[in-house]
Amino acid sequence: MSGPLQLRALRGATTASANTCEAIHAAVAELVEVLAERNGLEGQRVVSVTFSVTADLDACFPAAIARRRAGWEEVALLDCQQMAVAGDLPRCIRLLAHAWMEPQRHACHPYLREATRLRPDRAT
Repeated sequence: MSGPLQLRALRGATTASANTCEAIHAAVAELVEVLAERNGLEGQRVVSVTFSVTADLDACFPAAIARRRAGWEEVALLDCQQMAVAGDLPRCIRLLAHAWMEPQRHACHPYLREATRLRPDRAT
């Protein structure tokens, strides 16, 4: 780590293939891994992550999945239900993370799977 860090907000989203614990786990684990890898985040740099899910996902809590990630034991994690809007992307999991990053580092906001439709400009 060189120099002072800045607190940054990171967004991202993905979709689960089904409303099952297994499908939600796969989607959340992939999203968190991509978020951490592409932004150079180690657990101690992540302050908090809020997950929101569409109403059609109720098989398990995304935060419980993220909590299992090595080094994330002290990260504040929260789940909530996404606002219901007609025509919203089904089985969608969004996140808002706050993390300490180097000021010169470009923030990567991963939009994966079907969620690439939400932000084609940020699809990775």
